Amino acid sequence: MKRWFLPREPDVLRLLRAQVDITVVGLDAFQAWASGDAGQAEEVEAAEHRADEAKRTLQRELRAAFSTPLDPEDIYELSERMDEVIGAAKDLVREAEVLEVSPDPALAQMAGIVTEAVRHLASAFAALPGDADTATASADEAKRVTRRLELAYRTAMSATVDASLQEPQFARRELYRRASRIADAVIRVAERVWYAVVKQS
Repeated sequence: MKRWFLPREPDVLRLLRAQVDITVVGLDAFQAWASGDAGQAEEVEAAEHRADEAKRTLQRELRAAFSTPLDPEDIYELSERMDEVIGAAKDLVREAEVLEVSPDPALAQMAGIVTEAVRHLASAFAALPGDADTATASADEAKRVTRRLELAYRTAMSATVDASLQEPQFARRELYRRASRIADAVIRVAERVWYAVVKQS
């Protein structure tokens, strides 16, 4: 009978990692789409919806939790920032559809970079909270990988200069900018991983 009065202990880290896993699936689909598989656009959007549902479930359980293995604020922020990553990927795909622009090799390269970085973020989340060294090392690796996108972005943008008066080139630039925003979102997640670890020490 006494167990009825015990506080709930939802596994919020499991829920957070589930959201991350969905994000990885979505980024894999995003990379496939950017590499020429147009049908993966629907998979990106579906993953974004599933990730959003996972985020909402986590937030509900977080409110009900009596204690959490990480500061609740950090769990919330990690979830929100990870949601920005898959949301930015979905927005890029939608923008391409609106502009009627197909992805090119430059965008495929950028998609591959952010997808690789998100996998490192997944490793960081898997290591929290017990293995701080692995968590921060994985976060650092995510940032290192993501910084490769800056060179890919500059190279791709410079290639549009000669045809800058052509409307498709303006549209392509917008897709490159959106890819850069995904990279920024990845870095925000990685930095919050570090913050969460430092607060625990």
